[in-house]
Formats: sequence, C-alpha cells, structure tokens
Amino acid sequence: MIAVEKLPYTTTIDLHRSIMGGEDTDYGVACQALARRLGEELRAAKSAQLSCGEVLLPVNLLPKVANDILTHSGQEPCGLRGCTLDINLEVDGSLIRIAHIKWDTTTSSTFQLNLTFQQDTQRKWTSRISHFLKTLTTKGRTIVISDQFSLKKTRLYRFLNC
Repeated sequence: MIAVEKLPYTTTIDLHRSIMGGEDTDYGVACQALARRLGEELRAAKSAQLSCGEVLLPVNLLPKVANDILTHSGQEPCGLRGCTLDINLEVDGSLIRIAHIKWDTTTSSTFQLNLTFQQDTQRKWTSRISHFLKTLTTKGRTIVISDQFSLKKTRLYRFLNC
C-alpha cells in the first residue's frame, strides 16, 4: 500500500503534457503530477523488482521528492524535458533499480538525477501504524521506506569559453 493523495492527472500522458508545458499549469500542479508518477513507478516495482506484497512510505515523501526534482530541473537549460531520472531503492544494503525515466525522448538529456529511497530499518514513523495494517498483506513481505532519500545530480554538458 502506498499512501499517495489523489491527483488530477489520470495517465502518464496527462503528466507529460502538464510538465512539458502543453497546458497552463502552476508549479504546485506539476509537483503533484510528478509525485503521482513517482507513486506509479513504486507501484509497478512492487511486484516486478521488489517481489513484495506492500510498500509503505510516509505520506509527505513523494511531494517532497517531486519538489526537489523540479527545483533541480528549474536550473537547467531544458528544464525537466532534459532530465533522465534513475529511481533506486536501498534494501538490506543492496541497491535495487526501480525505474529509468527519460521525460522527453525528443530532447537530448542535459542532466541526470539519481534518486535513492532508503528502507526504514528503524521503523520510526511506522510505530503509529496499527498491527492490522502492517499484516494486511498475505502476498509477501512489506517494505517500509524511510522519509530519508538522496537525490544526486550529474550535468551531462559543459559550457565552453569561446
């Protein structure tokens, strides 16, 4: 179960149009759409890469990550269109690749972001979750994601002084 608030975009195409500027949107709406896309990637990875029944994360984590991604993108020549995003999850000391996203295939990547979520081994915030919710799944183990994450940016260009 991933706690993600309902957002106005129902498809990835709507997200792409919103972020790419195909319609008039404000920063908050683009941030929500990006948070939703991150949630979709985590949902898809639940059975494919993670082999688990549930993924739990703090409610405010995805909007916070989306805000950081948009902040990094705002400083780039092509914005988010020039971004390639790698999403990873650190589980039990090993790094699992969840997704590789190139926002606009028609634009050359000008920078790469490596987003790494971390498993919550301390289970600080999950102590408030009822035992019923923790054992709700019978499909497999539950992975709890911490509110800590790392976002590393690599520029793929260099300005030359002519």
